Amino acid sequence: MDDLVSEMQACMICHDLPLGPKPIFKINSKAKILIAGQAPGRITHAKGVPFDDPSGDRLRDWLGVDRDTFYNDPAIAILPMGLCFPGTGKGGDLPPRPECAIAWRGRALAKMPRLELTLIIGRYAIDWHLPEMAKLTVTKAVEMGKNDNQMILPHPSPRNNRWLKQNPWFEVDVLPDLRARIERLRNQSCT
Repeated sequence: MDDLVSEMQACMICHDLPLGPKPIFKINSKAKILIAGQAPGRITHAKGVPFDDPSGDRLRDWLGVDRDTFYNDPAIAILPMGLCFPGTGKGGDLPPRPECAIAWRGRALAKMPRLELTLIIGRYAIDWHLPEMAKLTVTKAVEMGKNDNQMILPHPSPRNNRWLKQNPWFEVDVLPDLRARIERLRNQSCT
């Protein structure tokens, strides 16, 4: 695992990114929970810590874990579709660069054999993990994308406040189940 982490941290595949490559992720062979997001944003790039922004505050609330647990519990892994900030376009951040997932995703997932729950966050993660849902809206995918091994979540960005207001079922129906699953898996890993 250490060799792979070192390789990933030294990655220069996307050497032409506006702010340069700076792979940001958290993987561990003991992980039971995988957070499969999109790509680090500008704030995350500057800080070098995944989800250390308002999106992360919301995500930790959704999961029912505090900051220390989120960053230090080996049961929780964070592997975005793109490891580096892709830059900004007219509508916000650009999509994750596809060559990143091609180069690293399979190798990293193979090093985490204990994964029991994958949290698939946002369109790009949905398309990679569940290509059969690629034509569905994120709303439909969130409604349908739950089984014993995975849950689809909208992106926790403040840009999705409107979506959350329009879909109150997410907070009422999805979040209690999500929190219960996270707590159960974390408790199992402590024993």
